[in-house]
Amino acid sequence: MTDRLFDPARTAFISIDMQKGVASHDSVPNSASDVIARVGSMVEAARAGGGLVVYVRTSFLPDESDALHPKMDVARPAKPVRPAGWDELVPELQPLPTEPVIVKRSFDAFYGSDLDLQLRRHGIDTIVIAGISTNFGVEGTARSAYNHGFDVVFAEDAMGTGSVAMHEGSLANVFPYIGRVRTVEQIVAAFTATDSSEAAA
Repeated sequence: MTDRLFDPARTAFISIDMQKGVASHDSVPNSASDVIARVGSMVEAARAGGGLVVYVRTSFLPDESDALHPKMDVARPAKPVRPAGWDELVPELQPLPTEPVIVKRSFDAFYGSDLDLQLRRHGIDTIVIAGISTNFGVEGTARSAYNHGFDVVFAEDAMGTGSVAMHEGSLANVFPYIGRVRTVEQIVAAFTATDSSEAAA
């Protein structure tokens, strides 16, 4: 008998920035539409298996005075032009009343939010993470999850970013050192498996 990848009752599935503004960006090697569909399949599996579903979205005050503006080599606009509804979750992924929605204002969804509190209040010790972008919101949040002592599972085929090199760099050089990299199929199986012989780690 093999060990199960995780215990669904103690696992949260966290989707990163599945919102209208981010989903409109180019994403490789997995397109935004593919990421949304695969995230949706894991949301359904997590719900069916008794896991917690958490939505993370980026948002700011209208004048973005609560955004970070440190000195950087690649400067970002102090107040970028945002399309209407850019920070709303995509229609395909809508939370139930019992599913937390976390607002982040940097690449790390833990910083300045109640994400850690929500996870611990729900008895979570493992997070499954996916979304856009691989090397920004996903990696930033996963690094913090590792520092907070959570087990992390990455859905490798349910994330994307601006270039294949950036995506593969995180998958090869960062994620295996702070968690486990698995496919959507393996994660869905772990959420819905009926005994410990299924969905092996």
